[in-house]
Amino acid sequence: MTIETDVVIIGAGPCGLFQVFELGLLDIHAHVIETLPKPGGQCAELYPSKPIYDIPAYPTIGAQELIDRLMEQIAPFNPTFHFDQQVDVLEKQPDGRFYLHTTAGQEFLVRSVIVAGGVGSFAPVKLKIPGVEERVGNDIFYSIKDPEIHAGKDIVILGGGDSALDWALDMQPRANSVLLIHRSEKFKASPASVSQMRKLCDDYEMQFLTGNVTRLMTDDASSNDSLKTKLQAIEVTGGDGVARKVELDHLLVFFGLSPKLGPIANWGLDLQKNQIRVDTEKFQSSEPGLYAVGDINWYPGKKKLILSGFHEAALAAFAIKEQLNPGQKVHLQYTTTSPVMHERLGVDDPFADEIEAA
Repeated sequence: MTIETDVVIIGAGPCGLFQVFELGLLDIHAHVIETLPKPGGQCAELYPSKPIYDIPAYPTIGAQELIDRLMEQIAPFNPTFHFDQQVDVLEKQPDGRFYLHTTAGQEFLVRSVIVAGGVGSFAPVKLKIPGVEERVGNDIFYSIKDPEIHAGKDIVILGGGDSALDWALDMQPRANSVLLIHRSEKFKASPASVSQMRKLCDDYEMQFLTGNVTRLMTDDASSNDSLKTKLQAIEVTGGDGVARKVELDHLLVFFGLSPKLGPIANWGLDLQKNQIRVDTEKFQSSEPGLYAVGDINWYPGKKKLILSGFHEAALAAFAIKEQLNPGQKVHLQYTTTSPVMHERLGVDDPFADEIEAA
């Protein structure tokens, strides 16, 4: 059955979920399409335990906790989720609506589409040496879903970005030992994280080594079944050409994500590399009625921050309200004082008693 509705959001990461909230405040129900089997996007899939420090009013909040809070926040608006599927067809219809088809066979006819798909279809950048792939999930990992798996272990972390440094600092008090390996002394991670890492190294509480992993060493090289072998050590070749043996229990690889737009690349949109070019008034793409928020969009001065995506979602919601109701002025109402907002949120008017007493 084809679903006819006003708005479809593609992507259930933080920005997609907050988009549900902003639309709900304007009395617009949203359908949400997500490739993963649950909400959360990269936050839930790649680093659920990672602390986030730049969400307003939260000095620190875990990535999964942020998703849980957003799900709680949007509950009054009862969005309809469609998990485990990806939009593989998007076509503009003669009546101005969009036809969407998903990999699960679901069809939509919608008036507005919001792409909130993060970096699109994403996959971790792989460690390209023999024997890695068959060990992933056993003693080699591209993400940390349960930190306790690595507690008390001798772990080696590869990478020089925020994820690598964040997890090195997070795991340092949990693991038996932590060794960070990066190809150079130059890092993409925040300077504060790098400074903290170097201090821990100076205090002999963790180690840092420059070089590249060039070989895996297992306890039974003669076995053809990787599940019957144990990763004992890795060979690390430094810039000086010297190969060193490093013993370990678990190898954690954080080389970043490889962004792939997937079907979005074939939608005929104006793109800036792998991002959808939008304006900064409506966050509308080159196709009227199709909007983009979060890391998937681009405009001059764009910053890939969750809080930037929240701002974009708010303005996109107002633009969509105007699109759906042409000629009608959309009034800004504050959630603190508006009875209409309180009704939509399902909360009591905090000033009702005061007004009645007066």
